[in-house]
Amino acid sequence: MADKGFAAAQAIFPTLSLWENGDFTPILFCWSRLHLSASKGIAGSMATLLHDAVMNPAEVVKQRLQMYDSPHRSALRCVWTVWRTEGLGAFYRSYTTQLTMNIPFQSIHFITYEFLQEQVNPHRGYNPQSHIISGGLAGALAAAATTPLDVCKTLLNTQENMALNLANISGRLSGMANAFRMVYQLNGLPGYFKGMQARIIYQMPSTAISWSVYEFFKYFLTKHKLESRTPY
Repeated sequence: MADKGFAAAQAIFPTLSLWENGDFTPILFCWSRLHLSASKGIAGSMATLLHDAVMNPAEVVKQRLQMYDSPHRSALRCVWTVWRTEGLGAFYRSYTTQLTMNIPFQSIHFITYEFLQEQVNPHRGYNPQSHIISGGLAGALAAAATTPLDVCKTLLNTQENMALNLANISGRLSGMANAFRMVYQLNGLPGYFKGMQARIIYQMPSTAISWSVYEFFKYFLTKHKLESRTPY
């Protein structure tokens, strides 16, 4: 039994024997890859902080215009009405939830993309097909994993009257914890995953296109820069 356990450990952690023999190269390589993945996740998270601070009010306006039988007839009128009736805080009521959703979304997104690129494009050359596949799958996985947070964010942004009435809530709903409780109260666990398919369908082409365009311009600009340095 002990031999089987040791064999399993060796299969899972093959670099342990190399450590004992003084060969640190595979271990250092694995650590460098882990550090690179973590740095990609952190970079995506930090970019999200600034992005959401600017875009959260626009998200609130967009979702209120998309509500069934919305009383707002234009974006500017919506901004003015929300500002006058609910104040500036209404535009950032879901900001913490937005961050709670987007930080893990971008972390999963970036890390998954880098992992898939290592599998399908190990030389990291410009390969449009690999960028489309990796970008689409990374976006789909990140979208599926963060759907419960998106459901709660939408509820906080729209303050949907029907949902508030069904939950016997008067006034305004605030806070991610309250939104989570309300979604569970109304629909149970399946309520957290409503719209997941639509979210995946939206995110897959979006992230696939984004990564394809990013990789193309990175390749184009890098190639142009190298050619400009080459002496004739």
